[in-house]
Amino acid sequence: MTFELSQRFYFEAAHTLRRQIDAEGSLRIHGHTYHAEITIAGTPDPASGMMMDLAFLRQEIEKVRTQLDHRFLDEVPGIGPATLENLCLFLHTQLKVSLPHISRVTVERPASGDKCCLKLDN
Repeated sequence: MTFELSQRFYFEAAHTLRRQIDAEGSLRIHGHTYHAEITIAGTPDPASGMMMDLAFLRQEIEKVRTQLDHRFLDEVPGIGPATLENLCLFLHTQLKVSLPHISRVTVERPASGDKCCLKLDN
């Protein structure tokens, strides 16, 4: 039996983006409210009944969230072009050591209906 445990969070950030469609607006600095979710998969520890203490999960996520919140994403090392795909990869890269059982990383912009999900095989 495998369980999934998730924690959602959000961050506000600005960026630019080179693209073919809607290029003019994307080239200018603009911002979004991003919603993200980190999911881990596994089995609960028999003694505690938990896969992971949610306080630990929140603590690790907060370390990465502070790198993104109210930042100009173009200047954050390791992201590259601030696409939803690259944000998923960045979050995974930053968290994979402390959270080795990550099974999914999701980043979305609810205001525009955009969403990306990185599914990992553990």
